[in-house]
Amino acid sequence: MDRRSFLTRGAAGLGALSLMPGGLASAAEAWRAPGPIRATPDRLFRITVCLRPFRAAGPRIEVEQVGRKRVVHNYGHGGSGWSLSWGSAEVAVAMALADGVREVAVIGAGALGLTAALTAQRAGAAVTIYAKEQFPHVRSARATGTWSPDSRVAMEKAVDAGFGDRWERMARTSFSMYQSLLGLPGDPVEWTDRYTLSDTPSAPRRAAPTVERPDDFLHLEDRLADISPRPVELAPGTHGFAAPFVRRNSSLTFNVADLAHQLMTDFLIAGGRIVPMEFHEPGDLSALKQKVVINCTGYGARALWRDESIVPVRGQIAWLIPEPGVTYGVYYHSLSMLARRDGIVVQETGADEWFGYNDANEEPDRAAAEASVRQLAGFWAPAAL
Repeated sequence: MDRRSFLTRGAAGLGALSLMPGGLASAAEAWRAPGPIRATPDRLFRITVCLRPFRAAGPRIEVEQVGRKRVVHNYGHGGSGWSLSWGSAEVAVAMALADGVREVAVIGAGALGLTAALTAQRAGAAVTIYAKEQFPHVRSARATGTWSPDSRVAMEKAVDAGFGDRWERMARTSFSMYQSLLGLPGDPVEWTDRYTLSDTPSAPRRAAPTVERPDDFLHLEDRLADISPRPVELAPGTHGFAAPFVRRNSSLTFNVADLAHQLMTDFLIAGGRIVPMEFHEPGDLSALKQKVVINCTGYGARALWRDESIVPVRGQIAWLIPEPGVTYGVYYHSLSMLARRDGIVVQETGADEWFGYNDANEEPDRAAAEASVRQLAGFWAPAAL
């Protein structure tokens, strides 16, 4: 999760709150303040690193002929893979089935691969997933797990004129699909609260790059204002946070372990097959019996397809043991926390959106993880502990 994703999902339109009826959450509001979590390094049970597959021009969703195979590429979603997956799948599957083909191969078993496979099945195709790794070993398993459809999805100067419209259709399609997963056993998807803490009355603003940059990340969240909950300011004394100014909103949380299990189960029940297989170059696809292949290899496409347009964006998560009843997120001083059913994720987001950009190091940094947990412990006022 990056700073902007947390804030825009929980702070869009904050400047107008003082003018909005009911914009301030009073002590009389029927709402229970969130309790503090046990933020101590001894509760760390793992540290993971995810490389987001960023492309300045946005996700690659297009057809390429490779020998006798029609390959539909579906990768390069930056930090928006889970959030855009269903909408992206809808576009890719339409390309795959354009001439009546009813047997499809999907390469990759992460978020993009599973949703593409399910979407193709529901369109009437017989689908086989070929993948080197499956959950929990894919990079999608290390995602933050928050609704963030425009998190490092493209650069402002690199996209074409129609990108915004295509992005919006994908985001709305995905949002609608995720509503159908609400309330299922295990809560694979759920609405949870987000708290944005600040030392000043004004809403925290997106930080400017710390050095001069040739471009800026594209921001499209305003296009979804009609489906985004509106934030409220919390009155002093109604929360237990250490910061003097607190804003609350709600957003979708993906409990990735349960979500991946649900999608995989749905795929297999519908007759899908998963075949372990590793691909080293495009020519390896000739071994597949299917004539149409949907390529959902994510960051792996950089090596497999020699796609140098993919830039890794490193993000490290410190995982704390989940706590019963704790399901909310909080952001303060470039540190974010999101309490999920499968773990409490703690992540440093850096000084600006360029944090982790072009860093392909996947080795965990335990010292940094423990420092983040200790910083998180200071989010709550002493009286709340």
